[in-house]
Amino acid sequence: MTSDQVNLFSNNPTNESVTHFIVGKVAAVFFSSADSFYKVLLVKVSEQNIDWHEDEIVVTGNFADIQEETTYRFTGRSVRHPKYGVQFQADNYQNQTPTSRSGLIAYLSGSDFQGLGRRTAERIVDTLGEDAIDKILEDPTLLKPIGLRASVEKTLLETLRVNNGLEQTIIGLNAYGFGSRLAAAIYARYQGDTLNVIQENPYRLVEDIKGVGFKKADQIATQLKIDPQADSRLKAALLTEINEVCVQNGDTYTTAKPLLNATMQLLESARHVQIDPQKLADQLVTLAKENKIVGDENRIYLSDLYESEWKIAEHLKRLVEADNDGNVTEKAVERAIGHVAKASHLTYDNSQTQALKSAITSHVFLLTGGPGTGKTTIIRGLVALFAELHDVSLDINQYKDKPFPILLAAPTGRAAKRMAETTGLPASTIHRLLGLTGREDGPEEPTKDLDGGLLIIDEMSMVDTTLFQILLQAVPSHMQVILVGDKDQLPSVGAGQVFHDLLESPSLPQIELNTIYRQDDSSSIIPLAHAIKNGRLPEDFTVNQKDRSFIACNAYQVNHIVEQVVAKAKSKGFTSEQVQILAPMYRGAAGIDQLNITVQNIFNPLKSARQKHLEYNGQDFRVGDKVLHLVNSPEDNVFNGDIGKIVGIDLASDKHNESKKDQITIAFDQNEVTYGRADWNRLTLAYSMSIHKSQGSQFKMVILPLVPQFARMLQRNLLYTAITRAEETLILLGDMQSFERSVTNESVNRQTTLTKRLQQVFDGDQATPAVPDATPTSAVASTEPAPESESAPAEPEAQPADSGPHELTPALVVAGKIDPMIGMQGIKPEDFMPQA
Repeated sequence: MTSDQVNLFSNNPTNESVTHFIVGKVAAVFFSSADSFYKVLLVKVSEQNIDWHEDEIVVTGNFADIQEETTYRFTGRSVRHPKYGVQFQADNYQNQTPTSRSGLIAYLSGSDFQGLGRRTAERIVDTLGEDAIDKILEDPTLLKPIGLRASVEKTLLETLRVNNGLEQTIIGLNAYGFGSRLAAAIYARYQGDTLNVIQENPYRLVEDIKGVGFKKADQIATQLKIDPQADSRLKAALLTEINEVCVQNGDTYTTAKPLLNATMQLLESARHVQIDPQKLADQLVTLAKENKIVGDENRIYLSDLYESEWKIAEHLKRLVEADNDGNVTEKAVERAIGHVAKASHLTYDNSQTQALKSAITSHVFLLTGGPGTGKTTIIRGLVALFAELHDVSLDINQYKDKPFPILLAAPTGRAAKRMAETTGLPASTIHRLLGLTGREDGPEEPTKDLDGGLLIIDEMSMVDTTLFQILLQAVPSHMQVILVGDKDQLPSVGAGQVFHDLLESPSLPQIELNTIYRQDDSSSIIPLAHAIKNGRLPEDFTVNQKDRSFIACNAYQVNHIVEQVVAKAKSKGFTSEQVQILAPMYRGAAGIDQLNITVQNIFNPLKSARQKHLEYNGQDFRVGDKVLHLVNSPEDNVFNGDIGKIVGIDLASDKHNESKKDQITIAFDQNEVTYGRADWNRLTLAYSMSIHKSQGSQFKMVILPLVPQFARMLQRNLLYTAITRAEETLILLGDMQSFERSVTNESVNRQTTLTKRLQQVFDGDQATPAVPDATPTSAVASTEPAPESESAPAEPEAQPADSGPHELTPALVVAGKIDPMIGMQGIKPEDFMPQA
């Protein structure tokens, strides 16, 4: 339901404690979500305590397999939908299973129970009584004296279990306050054990179900009167805080003191109960024993991220040291470069020639450079060079029955599309290349190994630790891998700073392109980007140029100025696809949400009441709107960050709509996709978007507002990334101080150890297992702050000889010699208390 829906007055509006209900027979199921339990029902009302005088009402909610012509009792509230009028929004329900003799006989002899006639139903009820159903479910052997045929008895039991089992589970999930999607995900994970799992340990949901946070699990635990100091609660809070660090900061590890402080604050603020720091420390060790976290020196990792860094290093060493029979002579390479240059009508300078030589003769190669430095030229050259050296045809029509030997991929659909356009060859997202679902509801494995001779990945700065590990796992040893990106752009949304850390490793061959080629006398955007990259604003920053402008304003003027600029751009022939507003944050007067509304009303205003549109999640979607897809959906060939256009809206109430479902159809570059209501949360308006979401894309005109309200987001790589999205025109809005703050506020490197792992693996350091399969032998925790970026191993502090063990090893665990406060010497319990 949308925010426009409101509670209607009941017959007793002054008594808030009254439970509003409707009892009635389901006449029709208007809508049933394919991937959740959400349904829209038409119910013939037989009893109710709301202000409703019609015979039928629409009921929405979270239901199991609703049977038409069956009576249910729905509890909830009346709402007014802005389009469909009054509905009853059910927060729970129950099947009004008959309890009288005649009602039970009619129910058991009904269509649900094939082969069970009226006489048999009468015999069951007369033998077992009016609570026959409960008795049968509790002890099926009670049916034996009745003498049912085996097939009839089996059908009876299965139907009763389905009707009551799933239904009771959904009723239970409703009572816990889960929405339709989460209820479906929870049931899919635990099936018939769902309610038992939740009642025994609701904190399992935090680990197992994406979207269920600690606070939700804690609310359920409070209902169930679970001890605030229960081990399961403390462990769930610790895992939540480690995950928060990885999500919010992009780090791959944390350290003990901030972790324990944050966890203590979470635990005590949620239940207002003081937590014993010793018990919390005990559970940190327990998580290590359970292989859910890993301690290494003074760092604490989630096991998956710890192993991913090691595996990346191992796979890269495998590729670098591969015995590749396809190596070619230097003379052959030089000759091939000359042929490629001639065919392309280009003259490569010394740096470009060296980049081509090094890349084509390396098993793994890193290529970085800012805008206009010729990365795309090198990619095209490498494709042609590989084809010539290996006698490969670039005509993809010749490869109908075998894989194309050159693989091109990028993290986003738009970046992959640009690769395809610049090379003339197929390119895909990394997810699609590997056959990944991208749903993030568990660890993923590639569904296929890669096949071919050369793999080029563009926009590597966007690739996170987990995805890169999965990618390398699928790369065969004979394949050459070339990784291309701009090291100064924003790092990945997910944990890690993979490209940055790879470039810090001396073990991997690499070249940085510095010469600016894409520039002419009238261009000022690329020089501006390079000035920002070097930590300064040019002297002419506020002087309007042919291709860029600066407009001074405050946050409350931004929206009005954007309105004027976009209207002017539209009058000059710019389309919504060519104009893109980028902003760091969603909320506020100058935020993404407000700017989307403003620009939508310029490019796609509502011209009449008959124009197709619908409201969802606070946004008005209209035919013709520019929209952004927010997740990876490989099954539809649409990925996170893809921009499309709404080409159709079909409402369930439309006479011509045969499906009788609300649907939005969107045209993307590669295909059209139809979204049912359950999928609309994957969409948002795209006239304005975050700078992170714009990575991998370029636009003819970029409008960038920066104001003090964005202060916590203002960093050099954010501004640099936004500037480099503009192809031809750049409009800068805001105050000079915000832009200066962005340039001077150099981004702090994330806490990662990938560079350290590369050094250990390539140097043959066996002190720590390279790809640990069991709990690594390392310290669980230390309170010393970790260095901001680690390109070399940190020196551990010396420990007194008589201070006891300071590392968690399997031997010490088995021997019971581990101090629960390991690695936390000198920390007092009050260190974990929330600060006033």
